[in-house]
Amino acid sequence: MASPRLFHPLKLGGLELPNRIVIAPMCQYSADAEGNMTDWHHTHLGHLALSGAGLLILEASAVAAAGRITPGDVGLYSADNEAAMARTLEAVRAHSPMPIGIQLGHAGRKASCKAPWEGGSQLGLDEGGWETVAPSAAPYADSDRAPRAMSLDDIEQLKADFVAAAERADRLGLDLIELHAAHGYLLHEFLSPLSNHRDDAYGGSLENRMRLILEIFDAVRAAFPARKPVGIRISGSDWVEGGWDLEQSVELAKALDARGCSFIHCSGGGLDPRQTLNVGPNYQVPFARRIKQEVSMPVIAVGLITEPEQAEGILVGEEADAVALARGMLYNPRWPWHAAAQLGATVHAPKQYLRSQPHTLKGLFDA
Repeated sequence: MASPRLFHPLKLGGLELPNRIVIAPMCQYSADAEGNMTDWHHTHLGHLALSGAGLLILEASAVAAAGRITPGDVGLYSADNEAAMARTLEAVRAHSPMPIGIQLGHAGRKASCKAPWEGGSQLGLDEGGWETVAPSAAPYADSDRAPRAMSLDDIEQLKADFVAAAERADRLGLDLIELHAAHGYLLHEFLSPLSNHRDDAYGGSLENRMRLILEIFDAVRAAFPARKPVGIRISGSDWVEGGWDLEQSVELAKALDARGCSFIHCSGGGLDPRQTLNVGPNYQVPFARRIKQEVSMPVIAVGLITEPEQAEGILVGEEADAVALARGMLYNPRWPWHAAAQLGATVHAPKQYLRSQPHTLKGLFDA
């Protein structure tokens, strides 16, 4: 019997993954007030790194303090951030060979918010909140403070912040960078005509709205070793009439592909509270399917992918090259083990857990 596609190796640039299961970035809102990882991250990431997945991508890490979604977001903008992340990575790597990447981003007008379990609304300036920035002075929600429209100097500083964070990521030995241009955060805000009302070189036409992402990709690609992948996560659509959509996403993907982008991770929405979508299994996979037809780089699909046969079907049907799980991995942190058992594959497990292999599944674990 042919081995399941889900457990075939996959190359992202110069990095080879042992299988095609990606642990997507998941914000934990559990850093300290300066954006430093804490003991929670040792526990959380150590847990996920024992799962047998092919790749673990660290949560969205802000390239500037003002780019944090909440005061509890992880940052990679200071020496202290770098040192705290180094301690966490040292602990995780001591017990797991799993490749580890990082998502770098800036929350833009969706920054300065409470944690989700506190309601997620924007923090007032008298509550520890801060001024937000965006392409234009248009708030996410009518009840939010208007962000400050970024000047050209601000844009140059943003590029420098991404480069500095990429250099820190390399010093930390991280294997991969994913640029966060999805879910309504700053780079997505530049893409969408719903949030970008500029009349300069960074607004108006599709070419202008894509300009910042392409410039940041080029700068990060130049700063990060060529053997290490640099990819991107995008929202395939705003799901609002007149907004960012799949056809524009295809054009962005083609432009990034021509620049040597290592992969594209296809999500959706998050830019506008008016979005309308039908959430169900595979609901975002059509973005990956269409973009895969247009580019040579690997494409990662997401969107309520919860069952092994479902994931395998996406890959066998050539709708994507890999699948990413987020909340499903939190709910079932041994999802790759169970998928391997169900599909008849082999998966890595730490030696301390080898005795957990069921008697009926001899050969499941590759120690």
